[in-house]
Order: sequence, then C-alpha cells, then structure tokens
Amino acid sequence: MFIVDSHLDLAFCAIQVNRDLTQPAATVRVHDSDATTRSFGSCTTTFYELHKGHVGIVFGTVMSRIDHKDRWTRTGMWDQTQCYGVGMGHLAFYRAMERRGVIRQIHTVADLDACVAAPPAAETPIGLVLTMESADPILDPENVSEWRDLGLRMVSLSHYGVSSYCHGTGTEGGLLDRGKPLLDALKAADIIVDLTHTTDQAFWEILDYYDGPVAASHHNCRALTPGQRQLTDDMIRAIVARGGVIGAAFDAWMLDPHWRRDIPCYDQTTQATLETVVDHIDHVCQLAGNANHAGIGSDLDGGFGQEQSPRDLNTIADLQNLLPIFERHGYAQADIAKVLSGNWVRLLKSVWGT
Repeated sequence: MFIVDSHLDLAFCAIQVNRDLTQPAATVRVHDSDATTRSFGSCTTTFYELHKGHVGIVFGTVMSRIDHKDRWTRTGMWDQTQCYGVGMGHLAFYRAMERRGVIRQIHTVADLDACVAAPPAAETPIGLVLTMESADPILDPENVSEWRDLGLRMVSLSHYGVSSYCHGTGTEGGLLDRGKPLLDALKAADIIVDLTHTTDQAFWEILDYYDGPVAASHHNCRALTPGQRQLTDDMIRAIVARGGVIGAAFDAWMLDPHWRRDIPCYDQTTQATLETVVDHIDHVCQLAGNANHAGIGSDLDGGFGQEQSPRDLNTIADLQNLLPIFERHGYAQADIAKVLSGNWVRLLKSVWGT
C-alpha cells in the first residue's frame, strides 16, 4: 500500500550524520563509524528502503535551531544567520537528489497527484514536501515568501529549547514577541503550522491566535505515553476540530513509558512494537470518531536508530507490516489507506486548493 511519511530528517542524516542515503540501510551500517552508531544508532532510512517500503511521498525537513549547547546533532547554532545557512544546505541536498532523479519536490496539487499516481518503483522519484523543524532558519516574517517560493509547505515554530519565535520541548513558556508576526506571514503564504515540539502553553496560544492550517507531523498520545512531548486528548481534539492530521512517531521514548533517556539506547530494549504505534493511531481515531486525522510521521533516524525504534522494525521498509495490524484492529481497507497516505494528501489539497 502507498505510504506517506510526514516527518523524515533526510538532509540532516546525509549532511550532519554523513550517510549515503542512496544505499541500502545494511550498507550504511557497515560504512558508519562506531562513534556514529553510538551517537545516532543503526540506520533505518535511506531512499532505497523508502522504495522497498512503497513510501512514495515524504515530508523532508530542513532543520537547524538556536542552541549553542548542542554538541550532538551539530544543527544547534548561535545565531539565526547560521540556521538559515544550514537550512539552505539541507535544501541544496534535496535539489541535488532531485537532479539525480531520486526525488521529486512537490510544489503543487498537480505535482502531488503525479506522485500519488506513480507506482513507488525503484526508478520512480520519491515525492518530497519541503518542511521545516524549528522556524529559526526563517530570518524574519519577510523571509517567509523566499522560503515559500523555494517550496516550503509546513513549519514548526520550535524544536528542543527556545527558538527565535516560541518555547519548545523541555522548556516552559509560550509564544515570544516575534511569534505572532511570523504566524501572520505563514498564513499569508498558506504554509501549514506544525504544532510538534511546542510547549503546552505555546500550543494553545498558537491555536488561539492562528486560524490557518495546522497539523502535528510527528506526535503521539500522552494518555498512552506520559510527558510534555506527547499530545493530551484535548490537544488531539483541537487539531481534529481544525481539520489537521497527526503523524505517529516511532521513537521509543514516545512509545514506551519505561524507556530511559538517561541510559544509552544500546544498553536497553524497548517493549514498543509496531502494534504500539497502531495503539497510538487508534487512540487518535477513537477521539476523532473516524480515521480521517491520523497518519504516519515516523521521524525514523531523526537522531535515533533501529535500537530506539519499535523492536520489530528493522528499516522503514517495515512500515508495510502495519497493514495486518490495522486489519486485526478491525480497520477497513479504505480507512487503512487514509491513515497510511490519504489523510496527508487530503490536508495538502485542502490547503493548496483542488
């Protein structure tokens, strides 16, 4: 079945982690140094594995943030100009892959329809919707139009820590003074605001101020896995009420309440499985009363690897193994198709106009 994944840090993996994403994951694992594997885990996601798993469209991020203490991902910067530079570097990687015929950047409904219609075979370019994790690469509201022309279609205001516009994961607080002017510019550009990585206060402040399109690209349910990083039931209902989609994330610490972030991933084994992912998706569907607002936003290799993923997942190609789990949960094929691809396609079309 055709799959859309709403959050993959592909350029980060290629540039900061230094992985050749044109190779099978097994090859990348051999090429990775011990230091890389210990920092980022075993590779799960390459273009080869995406083709193998029939993942025909991805939301590929540009990702950099203000964080002078970041010595791990090497995307944390001192100043927004640096974040802008990193972001442009990530975009340059995607353009190089497009020039090689590996991906096809999606700008319009026509591009989207072409990607959905094309069979996800090895010779078919993977569709890529350009997104941004943390708005720090946007220098100011006036810079939004430049990014929009370059293909940017979804933005989260924050990531870990405090961005130039908003408090994020691991902090307490809401929108900063620069946040609302940025939201105005994003609405004018028809760019979806991604509510992922906001604090509880910021989440509600954004929804109160911003009446444009919203989503949560990679988020799970706080009712099943406690913690600020997850969505409460009221947050889920609020996104549903706004017509948004919530992509289920595959990071073990967002799936397994017993996962210890203070213990290296290779020194513990998660109890989370693909069945756990479906439990989070089903929770969203039960709150919504339908299957119209849940999706896949795996975040695989987003700073973690196979060791910190569901224990029955080897690579992203294993997303196809979700199908029989949904069937056991009583989901009809039409609803499975909505969750695996249709809901994100519908949201994009609703924003861009059919």
